[in-house]
Amino acid sequence: MQFYVDSANLSDIRHAASLGFLSGVTTNPSLLAKEDPSLDVKQIIKEIHASVGGHCSVEVNSTDTDGMLREADEILKWFPEATIKIPMIPAGLSAVRRLAQQEIPTNVTLIFTANQALAAHNAGATYVSVFVGRLDDISTEGIQAIRDTAEIWDLHSLDSQIIAASLRHPLHVLECARAGAHIATVPYKVLMQTLNHPLTTSGVQAFVDDYKKMMAAKS
Repeated sequence: MQFYVDSANLSDIRHAASLGFLSGVTTNPSLLAKEDPSLDVKQIIKEIHASVGGHCSVEVNSTDTDGMLREADEILKWFPEATIKIPMIPAGLSAVRRLAQQEIPTNVTLIFTANQALAAHNAGATYVSVFVGRLDDISTEGIQAIRDTAEIWDLHSLDSQIIAASLRHPLHVLECARAGAHIATVPYKVLMQTLNHPLTTSGVQAFVDDYKKMMAAKS
């Protein structure tokens, strides 16, 4: 399972990218607005992509097909490497079909069921983003949506990539990997939490202390 960082904070993104295990980044209007509503969106997205490389989703804001297509066209003019992020609504599926016919990669977002994921795949989506944490928030087992989607993908050998999104803690990351997601897009804080374990910390410190003792004994 690949890791994307789900963020618009350039400092966090650069640090995560420097660790060597990221394959891409996802953003959305809410994440961008959280950082600074006055940001130059075009510039920050270009800087994000330069920091990470690989996949970079850029979301449209229209809710009608023609508006989405116009936005996609504008995005691709200033950022040709973009994957166009489209909401899981009927008008969005129409836009995905049109973009797929032009071989433009798309990421269908705000998917909460395997049925929605399958519809997005059939429309031509390159990626289907299944939200886990938001389902948990309404007392529904979010990980089951990943399991159901992955089971269908395996059964029918479907080629679009399943992105596990809206992940809230390291256990979500583990469960999504076990459930068959191809990609996890993870907030920076959670990404850092997945790397830490108290036994790793204490073990490193013990090795350092023992090495110092060994060097002191030789001097």
